[in-house]
Amino acid sequence: MISAQGYADAVRPVLDRLLDSEADGITRAADLIADSLRDDGVLQAFGAGHSETFAAELVARAGGLVPTNRLSVRDLVMHGDAPRDVLADPKLERDPSIAHQIYALAAPQPRDVFVVASQSGINGSVVELAALVTERGHPLIAVTSVEHTARVAPRHPSGQRLADLADVVLDNGAPYGDALLPLEGGGAVCAVSSVTTALLAQLLTAEVVRRFHQAGEVPPIYLSANVPGGDEHNIALESRYAGRLRRTA
Repeated sequence: MISAQGYADAVRPVLDRLLDSEADGITRAADLIADSLRDDGVLQAFGAGHSETFAAELVARAGGLVPTNRLSVRDLVMHGDAPRDVLADPKLERDPSIAHQIYALAAPQPRDVFVVASQSGINGSVVELAALVTERGHPLIAVTSVEHTARVAPRHPSGQRLADLADVVLDNGAPYGDALLPLEGGGAVCAVSSVTTALLAQLLTAEVVRRFHQAGEVPPIYLSANVPGGDEHNIALESRYAGRLRRTA
């Protein structure tokens, strides 16, 4: 039945399966992130389309890790010299060439780690960025739908998918097409990947922080800017990464 309750009932088993199936991947991904951050690296997170919500969940939020950057196709305009109307192209994320501009604008250091999210894992910018990241020696964690990516043809000239290039692949558990509730006559409504990737982001954060604690170290964590002392706390931590973190509205 298509209803709020119907969606809730459909989401619960997806989350339960994810918690079971991705435990090992989360462990390995958290190791890569923690090793990078403890070596003064920064977590660079990219997602195109609705997968941007995954990057937003990891970057610059209360209770999250400070040394993080959110990469976006909007960087071409906000931090580069591309005209604003380039963002009007709904197929921009299919263009492999923009990955090189996004990477260059991020100006990552060799010890930085990348997390790239894409439901389908087939579009040009996503695959090209993944290829560039691995060529430059950065650890790469991919977040994608294993079911979806296996059922669609890659759009990158190499014939590769995001999952083919990553050191660790986290399955977001979303079905082919993302939506959970089938419609009579075909199609489906109510996507789930935003829910599952938000969970994955917080699971990763928790495991990275646990590794800092196990090493007897204090993790660099944001306080809410809307509590007393939050701004001062956050500015002090961000100052350790001067010139390496982008914080925009």
